Amino acid sequence: MATKAGFPTRGIAAGVMAITLQSTVGGFSSEFMRKQPELEQAMLAHGLEPSEFVISKDRASPETPWIGPFFYSYTVFFGEESFNVTEPNDLQFYDYFYDRCIAESDDPPLDQRARRPGLISRLFRWMAQPI
Repeated sequence: MATKAGFPTRGIAAGVMAITLQSTVGGFSSEFMRKQPELEQAMLAHGLEPSEFVISKDRASPETPWIGPFFYSYTVFFGEESFNVTEPNDLQFYDYFYDRCIAESDDPPLDQRARRPGLISRLFRWMAQPI
């Protein structure tokens, strides 16, 4: 691993600034931090500049006694734009964000299998049928 001034560069090309991470709930997981250079390389490969992105992690649900929060709210800021995603942990957010960074179109990634209509919509469809 290359070093600069005695610190590892984590596989990021020299001169490339990393994504800025902010948190009000104790920081990001070590797994997320280990995977961050891979995300930054993917962003560069797809024409995105990692230094223009700020990811903020906040509590999305009230903290329950002895357990902590169930969900986190991740806000991604880039330029004048931002979007918010609620996920249960850092790795779920990482997977979502990575998929969005490497997506070939502006459409959000679709689930591979078609979802069945929900119970309520099936009930309404059944009730709407003529007798």
